[in-house]
Amino acid sequence: MNKSALSAAAFLLAAAGAHATPPAGQDALAGAQVKVDVGGRKLNMYCTGKGSPTVLFEADGGRAGWDWSAVLPEVARRTRACIYDRAGMGASDPAIRASTVANASKDLNFLIKNARMDAPFVLVGAGYGAMVAQHYALRSRGAVTGLVLVEAMHEDALPADRAAHLDAALACLSAAEEGKTVAACAYPATGINGEIGPRLAAAQAAQVARPSYWRARASELDSLETSASQMRAARKPFGDMPLVEVAHGEPAAIAAAVMEVLDKQR
Repeated sequence: MNKSALSAAAFLLAAAGAHATPPAGQDALAGAQVKVDVGGRKLNMYCTGKGSPTVLFEADGGRAGWDWSAVLPEVARRTRACIYDRAGMGASDPAIRASTVANASKDLNFLIKNARMDAPFVLVGAGYGAMVAQHYALRSRGAVTGLVLVEAMHEDALPADRAAHLDAALACLSAAEEGKTVAACAYPATGINGEIGPRLAAAQAAQVARPSYWRARASELDSLETSASQMRAARKPFGDMPLVEVAHGEPAAIAAAVMEVLDKQR
């Protein structure tokens, strides 16, 4: 880790010290676990718990699977639960193509196939990740039997400030390429993952020091219009598939929504 990354890590570690004990098992999400080939690249995945269906979590735009650290152990008490990092995020390899919803959905399909994961699946997606989850579900030929959408982004209501966020991501990319630590480029906090322990804080600091992360984040933002068109093309009714929407991303509310969908599985 370079000097700038170490400085950022120290800042986040100090902040983390004020928090309570992080969720059980959080440290496992701070580094690479199982690397799955998705066609010349590898995506990082971590699973815990036993049972069927498998609950698979999809993080929001520019975010890694570790965001689900407070929800994952709750769901794993009931069934198998898995998180993964999209290309360029977390411990996955850098993105080599546009970070669109369709490309993320294709990567997810290869991940599931090459990791030899058995259907059925319940997908849980937050924000931009909710679009990825829906796109995959619509093309999964019945493999997905439930959806939980957390503060979901919709193809017909993209964020009005996306251009400003893209500019900010590009500025952070330039800073990362120059080895600079910029406070505005810290990994943003989220209420979904609860408390942050030292190892995860350090991993997040290392994440935002890497240019590959900001390239992937900028690509997701720059590709939003394309992603929206891809969603419109794929969109159709989900029929009687259990689907629960969560307006606010508190861990307890998300876990409760997942349990509700699991209770409706046939």
